[in-house]
Amino acid sequence: MGCDNMDSYKKVLEFKKKYKGTLAFRLKAHCKVLDKHLNPGEEIVYVFAGQKNSSSIAVPNTFVVALTNKRLLFARKRLFFGYFFYAITPDMFNDLKVNSGILWGKIMIDTVKEFAVISNLSKDSLSEIETKITQYMMNEKKKYSLNNKD
Repeated sequence: MGCDNMDSYKKVLEFKKKYKGTLAFRLKAHCKVLDKHLNPGEEIVYVFAGQKNSSSIAVPNTFVVALTNKRLLFARKRLFFGYFFYAITPDMFNDLKVNSGILWGKIMIDTVKEFAVISNLSKDSLSEIETKITQYMMNEKKKYSLNNKD
């Protein structure tokens, strides 16, 4: 149930315009994958793009990362066939770390099952990304703990 108006693409372009130093390519193709996987009633709250790897020199792995009102989504259209898509629900979220280097920064998202690194981000974007994801996940985790106290 994707969004036909490419809301994710508009939002990721705003991010790229605001943080020009972020390395990200083929954003429209990645956003089409993301929009295809939006569930009914799911709305995009925040979008950014970067390289899903831990190395600053490996740049062909652009992912669009979206925070929705239900989960955190990672989408990447492969160059020829297929795509990659990951979702992290608030109950799977453990921690988020920020690493600022000389040219770029990294956001490291620790989950119950994996450790995702989004690199080659503009250093200026790091605090905004961290705040958006952390505030959302902490608020959602509170809801999970309240619902499980029965």
